[in-house]
Amino acid sequence: MLIEDFTTFVYCLVADTMKKVMHLKLRQRGFEPKLSDAEVITMDIVGEFIGQNTDVGIWRYFSQHWKSMFPKLGSRSNYVKQSANLWKVKQTLQGILSKSLGACDDLLHMTDGFPMPVCHYKRSSRHQSFFGEASYGYCASKDEKYYGFKGNLVISSQGIITGITFTPAHVDERESLYEIVGNIKGLLIADKGLIGAEYQKAFYQRTGVNLQTPTRSNMKDDRGKDANKWLTSTRRLVETVIGQLVEQFNIAKVKARDTWHLTNRVIRKVLAHTVGVFINKQENQPPLQFETLRIV
Repeated sequence: MLIEDFTTFVYCLVADTMKKVMHLKLRQRGFEPKLSDAEVITMDIVGEFIGQNTDVGIWRYFSQHWKSMFPKLGSRSNYVKQSANLWKVKQTLQGILSKSLGACDDLLHMTDGFPMPVCHYKRSSRHQSFFGEASYGYCASKDEKYYGFKGNLVISSQGIITGITFTPAHVDERESLYEIVGNIKGLLIADKGLIGAEYQKAFYQRTGVNLQTPTRSNMKDDRGKDANKWLTSTRRLVETVIGQLVEQFNIAKVKARDTWHLTNRVIRKVLAHTVGVFINKQENQPPLQFETLRIV
């Protein structure tokens, strides 16, 4: 797909979906910006898809290459501020698209977490950003401590993101998971870190969601001989989605200096991922095979 066609499609999708969020009061005072909100969000999504995953990178790319498509694009600072101010709109748009794809009606979901280091562990004592907000945590997959945040994600059985949050790195996923399951029902598969009959019972009583995890090799499992194998293989889908967010959209790189801009970065990456799934579904392509889009 040519980038001009991709950009046009994204703009039409964003502009049409934004009609459903007109109830949100976007500005308290001041003049309307020259660049429309739909144009800013389109730039965010397209920029993320082509690898320009920083505010400066997105602004510079469109300023140098596509000023004809966005003739009212002004200064970098105005774009960055307008984009960050639209984080709630982008979050709402992602929720609308997710629901339109049937993700919240799905009876099977998966969850997992991922580290979001602010800086290298050895430099953490000298790092000034996010003081009092970031904290120290442990990444089991890399077997190392880090300083920063922890992301937590919930997806449907087709890989559509239905919930995401990030917390200080020391916060247990058992706590943060409650924040992102409000829109789902049925079965939720998690990793072994959430093992515990008492926790799973309390989780069901509070959310109505049936939380299940594979068991460890030394544990008795009354769910049947194939339960562990099915849970483990099915749960790999969330690892695929996290891999896309980390490798293609760089969600684990905290290139922000405050939680306001970090929140905007995380949400626009999730929105871009959902738009990619939406386009693939429209084209009858596998939802998570973004390489089929071939944006050039």
